[in-house]
Amino acid sequence: MQPSRLRGIARAYLMSIGFWCGISLLMGLQFRPIDPHHLWSSLTALVPLVIAHAAALALWTPPIFYLVARYLPFAKNRVRYVLLWALGAPLFVVLHTGLYWLLIPPYDDTLHKYVARSLQSWVDLIRSGFADEIFIYIAIVVAAHGYEYLKRVRRQEAERYEYQQALATSELQALKMQLHPHFLFNTLHGIATLVDEDGQKAKAMIVKLSNLLRTALDRDSADLIPLDAELKFAREYLDLETMRFGNRLQVEWLIAPETYRLLVPQMMLQPIIENAIRHGIAASREGGWIEITSRASDGVLRIEVRNSNNGMASVSRGTGLGLRSVESRLRYLFAEDAKLNLTYGEDRTVTVSLSLPALNSESDKVQPQHPVALEG
Repeated sequence: MQPSRLRGIARAYLMSIGFWCGISLLMGLQFRPIDPHHLWSSLTALVPLVIAHAAALALWTPPIFYLVARYLPFAKNRVRYVLLWALGAPLFVVLHTGLYWLLIPPYDDTLHKYVARSLQSWVDLIRSGFADEIFIYIAIVVAAHGYEYLKRVRRQEAERYEYQQALATSELQALKMQLHPHFLFNTLHGIATLVDEDGQKAKAMIVKLSNLLRTALDRDSADLIPLDAELKFAREYLDLETMRFGNRLQVEWLIAPETYRLLVPQMMLQPIIENAIRHGIAASREGGWIEITSRASDGVLRIEVRNSNNGMASVSRGTGLGLRSVESRLRYLFAEDAKLNLTYGEDRTVTVSLSLPALNSESDKVQPQHPVALEG
């Protein structure tokens, strides 16, 4: 027999002995109260009875739990299953009383002393406590079934949780696969508009784009990365857009130094910044500005991407793959602990606010690669 199995059996019997010792002590105190004037004699008379009764019950409890666990999955015919357990009641009474009879000799209430064992005394013991023994047997069987059903529910919950995690992971990967072509298409479209106007700048943008794509492809499959790495990717993307817009695009970074090592989802900022450029800066002849800020307090990381708006038709929250992707990824990764809010200010500004748990990066080698405040 394997050591782990032996340890499991030993643990089951220790738990059974401990439980039945407590129950037997309460029952003994009920039928044989301790005399304060004869404390020692009362204890010496009670303790053997408690131990014998607990041992007799503890011996049969783990086998009943084992039989329930072994045959419950095959209990297709419930009537037959219940009848089989009902037939086990007389056997339990005989075995339990027999063991108790062997451990403690019969007690004669008339003579006030223990007498020699006999078959008749065993029969009298069965007859006097038959109802109580049946009740205890039913309680053990019901407890064993309740324990097995509880284990089954917990196992199903664990399997359901693993399935939901696997489903969330697959959906998260699908969102990432959607996002990369979407980002590439929009960037190439921007380059195409410069081919006829400024060929040299278009070539430089293609080189910049290739470097940016190489950075995206070189990243591992981790869902969370340090904010510093995410800011570096966003800055490279903004460098690419600045080549296209020139002085029409102004960028300001207001990043709290303590947030650089906090973990955020990959490709989180780029879709938000891209959305701000498309609907806030590109739609305006005068251009505009973008402000990226981060701060952490009370265990929450708050990131805001604020940009000027031309005052024309606003983009609703539900439109655009970028914002939907970010919101979905936050929901899959952090459930209700993360939020994305899109607000339109009266001063013709649009703000995307992100709130997510402030999780520290395990790496101590992550160093800030951007100044706290930059003008671009």
